[in-house]
Amino acid sequence: MIMDKSTVLMTLKKYTMVIVLVVVVILFAVGTKGNILLPQNITNLLSQNTYAFVLGVGMLLCILTGGNIDLAVGSVLCFAAAVGSFMMNKGVNPFISVLVMVLVGLLVGIWQGFWIAYIKVPPFIATLSGMYAFRGLANVVLEGKDINLKNYNGFINLFGGGADCYIRDFVGPTQEVLASDKGAKILEEMNAGKILDAGRAGHMNYLCMIVGILVVVIFIAMVAKGRMNAIKRGYETTPLGSEIIKDGLISAVILFLTYKLANYKGIPTSFIWVMLVVLVYGYITTRTRIGRHLYAVGGNVKAAGLSGINTKFVYFFAYINMGLLTGLAGALVAARLTKATPKMGEGYEMDAIGACFIGGASAYGGIGTVPGVIIGALLTGVINQGMSLMGIEANWQKVVKGMVLLGAVIFDVLSKNEKK
Repeated sequence: MIMDKSTVLMTLKKYTMVIVLVVVVILFAVGTKGNILLPQNITNLLSQNTYAFVLGVGMLLCILTGGNIDLAVGSVLCFAAAVGSFMMNKGVNPFISVLVMVLVGLLVGIWQGFWIAYIKVPPFIATLSGMYAFRGLANVVLEGKDINLKNYNGFINLFGGGADCYIRDFVGPTQEVLASDKGAKILEEMNAGKILDAGRAGHMNYLCMIVGILVVVIFIAMVAKGRMNAIKRGYETTPLGSEIIKDGLISAVILFLTYKLANYKGIPTSFIWVMLVVLVYGYITTRTRIGRHLYAVGGNVKAAGLSGINTKFVYFFAYINMGLLTGLAGALVAARLTKATPKMGEGYEMDAIGACFIGGASAYGGIGTVPGVIIGALLTGVINQGMSLMGIEANWQKVVKGMVLLGAVIFDVLSKNEKK
């Protein structure tokens, strides 16, 4: 149970970005006098960064193959959202339109993946051309104008853009209460994010808390099972003390977030999509053959090829999934904005790339995890929100984000050099 000095240092190094995230949250909690920890602000943090979570996971697959990136995701997101929004305004069923958004992203992924994987066009060039081309196509579809989606409540609420875009609790204020003077007060407190008053008003979202507890129980059970299987097969495992500290911190963060969400309106529907993406791609990258192949190609593409891995298909797979997730992100962003605009998605590629590198992905490929991407996106989101609440100018926010990204890459490079 007692960890030696080297184990402590290894643990600290492995979870550097998690520690940095906690420190940054504490600093902004002090700087904003606790406002950043209000339930409404935490809900906004998660909802406003859904695109970064989803695009970051897709970008991770590209980066794993050798530090490759996709510069076109912001433009493709805009193009996919424009096509789907145009169809909705022409009377097409909103859910068919969403499928078309995802399909557009998938087809773009196939297009770019083909040139990169089989024709060997450098990813930077292939996706740079896509960034220009698909931004232009998006503007052609939109004709330089916004397409309003406020009338499509089903689509907006399902993907997290409306006032009712939360998972409803099985208990809570009844319609009769909400229609009364007391109900007006409850709604006012909910919207203000006043955790204590809302709690006294009886608006704790119990379903949200139950989900959080279940997630922690399942997480601990999976970790324990994986550890026992590793020990049984004679594999090397993380020191028990380090494992307990890590899992305890993760469980505490999950419970803290669910408690805060439960004291506002509950789980945003947009976050359900994020969790679905995280679970699916977390499984793909850690439990499947193609996942192992992604890491192998990024580690040493020549050795991977000689071992029988179809390296071309691995590149193709990465960019297909990037396109698929970009289409989904297009639906999430369009729902949140309740419109499609010619400028939507601008700079999103940099947020996705930054989330990966800040979250521990290597600029050389072969290293990175889906949870790491979520940590990176959260850190960026906390910095943005914290500085906004403190009234810091937007230009200085970009300076700080740039320095954080540079620091993450420098840390990666120095870590690589230490191993040589």
